[in-house]
Amino acid sequence: MDKKVKRYYDLKQKQKELEQELSELRTEILQHSETLDTQEWDAGSYRVKLVLQERKEYDEERLYQALPDPEVWRLLSKPDAAKIAGLVKLKVISEEKLKDTYDIKSVPLLYVERK
Repeated sequence: MDKKVKRYYDLKQKQKELEQELSELRTEILQHSETLDTQEWDAGSYRVKLVLQERKEYDEERLYQALPDPEVWRLLSKPDAAKIAGLVKLKVISEEKLKDTYDIKSVPLLYVERK
């Protein structure tokens, strides 16, 4: 079991290092794309494509004002876009009630594929 625990620890450390490097590379690629002023470009035998995704970032105070029912608020406990989307889909709360409770944030998604 000691070997498994050690291997787990080592892999988690490697995962952290890889995630850090991926984050740095992503930032550099996004900056390069801004410099080129384009959403798609070729890098050797790879194709780079950026797609903007819009995400809702809920304001806790505005959301609480829109959802004064403590039972609904207890389901959320804090603004979680996925949970809120689920409650809207289940028609527990309406999109109309939420209209002024969030800001839209554009997040660039990075795709790199071989040509």
